Amino acid sequence: MITFVDRVVLHLRAGDGGHGCVSIHREKFKPFGGPDGGNGGHGGSVSLVVDPQVHTLLDFHFRPHIKADNGKGGAGSNRDGANGGNLVLKVPAGTVVLSTDGEVLADLTGAGTTFEVARGGRGGRGNASLANARRKAPGFAELGEPGDEMDVVLELKSVADVGLVGFPSAGKSSLISVISAAKPKIADYPFTTLVPNLGVVRVENHTFTVADVPGLIPGAASGKGLGLEFLRHIERCSVLAHVVDTATLEPGRDPLADIDAIEAELSEYGGLADKPRVVVLNKVDVPDGQDLADITRADIEARGLQVFEVSAATRVGLRELTFALAELVERNRAATPVLEPTRIVIRPVAVDDAGFTIEAAEDGAFVVRGPRPERWVRQTNFDNDEAVGFLADRLARLGVEEKLAKAGAVPGSLVRIGVREFDWQPTLFAGVDFTPGNRGTDVRLEEQSSRPSAAQRLAARKARRQRPEDELESAQAMADAIGQDEVRLIVGGRDNAEE
Repeated sequence: MITFVDRVVLHLRAGDGGHGCVSIHREKFKPFGGPDGGNGGHGGSVSLVVDPQVHTLLDFHFRPHIKADNGKGGAGSNRDGANGGNLVLKVPAGTVVLSTDGEVLADLTGAGTTFEVARGGRGGRGNASLANARRKAPGFAELGEPGDEMDVVLELKSVADVGLVGFPSAGKSSLISVISAAKPKIADYPFTTLVPNLGVVRVENHTFTVADVPGLIPGAASGKGLGLEFLRHIERCSVLAHVVDTATLEPGRDPLADIDAIEAELSEYGGLADKPRVVVLNKVDVPDGQDLADITRADIEARGLQVFEVSAATRVGLRELTFALAELVERNRAATPVLEPTRIVIRPVAVDDAGFTIEAAEDGAFVVRGPRPERWVRQTNFDNDEAVGFLADRLARLGVEEKLAKAGAVPGSLVRIGVREFDWQPTLFAGVDFTPGNRGTDVRLEEQSSRPSAAQRLAARKARRQRPEDELESAQAMADAIGQDEVRLIVGGRDNAEE
């Protein structure tokens, strides 16, 4: 059984970038040979490409969760990590990529058209790449960035030249089966065709495609039945053909009423008013059908519509119909301008554009937004003081601290960059030429504490435990050396001369 799927929701995740490596080159007689940590590999991306051999979105229906490979971490001896493999997903022509909010991200029509949906994360730099004249041996490396994670909706809009529209059981499937090589299921079903059928018609030197759109009913444009699922398949058609059942026995049905009902739905859906139309009066092989066609033909032609009386069973009138459709398709192709290659537009950054903005949030925090500050925060290992100091230097050189002060931030204000929050403490030496100390540390981040050091606490403890006899012996010894008068000043101001 063939299953047709024309709408799926994909859960995509690009690969994360690999972390950079912190390494110092060591060998015999050369214990400190400089940094040699390699860079992390980039994460794999997820792209969509149009393949003419793919006709449905069935594969994604059974496998909606897709994840690309992560980049590998860097290693010592200047070895960079391997990049994650990119995923290329093949989709049929006419696939529209939308966000979950309904925003159109891409419209894929031409064979080979490629669209990168989720971009892989950038790999972090190793300490060898971070070394400079002042920071000769960095004790930190950048972290890899996470890849994009998003949900997208894929909708397939059939790319056909002619769209057959009409009520259920009007004979559209029978018609496409006799004018093309398409073999849809045909029977006296009490319901409509559930999936669109696409056929190729060849008329002498002309070739065009015909789409059998499942039957429409009143209210389809507002979501009744499966109308919205099928109306999108006629958006790209050049010509619309009304297939009317002239042998129907349903009360209140006649060709003019059927055409008016379908046109009302097409008008409510929108975007189809300028497409040329023809009317196909089907099933004229039935006596009552031929009589009804003769009665209504003049009224339909009075509306400016070209009418063809056909029978899919006896093939009456099919040759005239196919030639007329081929002529309309060729006329539309000639009037359609040739698509030009996409022009690459370069938009340089304005001179006064700092690359970031600072906004005050409702909770009192100052939110810094910008691609560079947010990327730098994602790449920073906050367990390493030297890496945090390096981040502070980058933000200060970008002008973040200056703008925070102008925005009203004071020491201790909450600052949010990306997913990180900080208690802002202005750094006087951030952004200036700074020579770091020990690897992995930054003296600018050391907290100044009023607590005495361990050596000071030990000396105070010994002084408290010293006995008075020891003090007198120490004082007598000092008296022999420097005189009795000075002893009173040394021993706590007590007069011990009489003792």
